[in-house]
Amino acid sequence: MRSTRVPGARRLPHDIPLPAPPEVLRKGPLRAGAFRTALHDPRTAVVVGRLLGTALIVCFLTGVLSHLMQHQPGWLALPSRPVWGYRVTQGVHVAAGIAAVPLLLAKLWVVYPRLYVWPPARSLRHALERLSIAVLVATAVFELATGLINIVQWYPWAFPFVPVHYWIGWVLTGALILHIGVQLPVITEHWSRGPEADPRPVDDATPSRRGLLVALGASVGVVTLATIGQTVSPLAKASPLAPRRPGVGPQRLPVNRTAAQAGVLQPIRDPEWRLTITGPLEVSVSRAELLAMPQHSVWLPIACVEGWSASARWTGVRIRDLMDRVGAPADATLRVFSLEQFSPYSVMEMRREYTRDPLTLLALGINGEPLAEDHGYPARIIAPNRPGVLQTKWVTRMEVLT
Repeated sequence: MRSTRVPGARRLPHDIPLPAPPEVLRKGPLRAGAFRTALHDPRTAVVVGRLLGTALIVCFLTGVLSHLMQHQPGWLALPSRPVWGYRVTQGVHVAAGIAAVPLLLAKLWVVYPRLYVWPPARSLRHALERLSIAVLVATAVFELATGLINIVQWYPWAFPFVPVHYWIGWVLTGALILHIGVQLPVITEHWSRGPEADPRPVDDATPSRRGLLVALGASVGVVTLATIGQTVSPLAKASPLAPRRPGVGPQRLPVNRTAAQAGVLQPIRDPEWRLTITGPLEVSVSRAELLAMPQHSVWLPIACVEGWSASARWTGVRIRDLMDRVGAPADATLRVFSLEQFSPYSVMEMRREYTRDPLTLLALGINGEPLAEDHGYPARIIAPNRPGVLQTKWVTRMEVLT
């Protein structure tokens, strides 16, 4: 037995004799016994890890739901009720992702001494564990970083965000499951509070595990409160970091993409604008003719993938009335075209669950006023429980698919 203390250095309270064969001696952070604190022990790693794991699982489940709602597969029938469904699930998705940021940073800080384990792989199980950790850390950092950047609608990359974010989420979840499986004995042992398994002395100046968790909880609470107001309207004033706020924007409603940005100002201002609806029959109607049809008002939220949402009173013509006018079958799908041409969502489809819902409108007004140009003038789609990217603005044509 010999001390790992550097000769000539002042003896510190945490220097204790350890077996240290010459082949494993290291300097700096690789020095044996360098991480002697309860904040780097398995119990702390498990406590922080289960919080982070919960946040990541919530993000994954709500993210998959959001993706399916945006890119509905043929085998899946999505309900139009509750009308606030997407508002809640996407708000939870973004809030959980933001809350996961301090949790991930804390988890990495707790376990970073593991990066200095030598040799890098002692067995197949150990190699599998380290590989899962590398993939887990890389994908978690990627998902949270790109998700935060997406919230503010800044895309400094060449790849399409939605599919890449979706599939990396699957890789992250797989790596998380693998990591949990490999670490299950340690997780089981340290899941519940019990006698400390690590008898190593701790410097009195070292923060306690309780102190770390209190600080972590405060951090999660602050970042959540600072942004959740974009979804929970009563908290809007308490959320200075929210990229969008309910009630702020043209006609007291936020806007993601303006008419100028979409390049549709000239066609929507054309006094000869007409909406063409094709099906068994074909009709072409002007905005004045649409206003002359029976008008209906509905109170519906609009919720976007960035996490913000706001409610408004929309007025317009029921989609099912327009489809009946061209003789559409009751189970027909409706394809809607926007004047915006360079967008992945310039063409949208709605199935019967939405087209036959009496709350689904071709909206002509909002909050008692004609639609503003940035909100889709001369006409737009508004439907319950629907992602904002599918609430097509600047509608020019609708086709009944039979």
